[in-house]
Amino acid sequence: MDLQTSVKTCLTQKYVGFSGRASRSEYWWFVLVVVIGGIIASLLGSWIVLIYYLALLSPMAAAGYRRLQDTGRPGWQIFIPMGLGLIGMLFMPSAPVVDGGQVTNMPSMGSMGFMALFGLVQLVVGLVFLWWLTRPSEPEANQFGPVPAT
Repeated sequence: MDLQTSVKTCLTQKYVGFSGRASRSEYWWFVLVVVIGGIIASLLGSWIVLIYYLALLSPMAAAGYRRLQDTGRPGWQIFIPMGLGLIGMLFMPSAPVVDGGQVTNMPSMGSMGFMALFGLVQLVVGLVFLWWLTRPSEPEANQFGPVPAT
């Protein structure tokens, strides 16, 4: 599947499509476009980035869901790293704040240890999912559907 077909599939035909399978090329071309778009959006301002990623949350989740199913894994597992990312964002306000070279909000050592451990968990989970999402498709039809177009 080429870049244009991948983006068209993920943004129009399967915007919220959580059934079926997504080939590696469909998923990774779409991820590339989302990342490049995110870089461009970040140059335009923080509100633009927020709106951009909120608009793409559902198609990214759907594409990841279908990609996991293509490797024979349950698609719902894509919500594990997404949930960890959301939880991590909730803890961001407790991180140290530096204002003009001065630390203005220093959390306790227990909080810092928890954040470090949580970050390590996120890293390991992220690497596992990166591995899974780069695995080849199952060559035959599986419980999630027929082999996707490549």
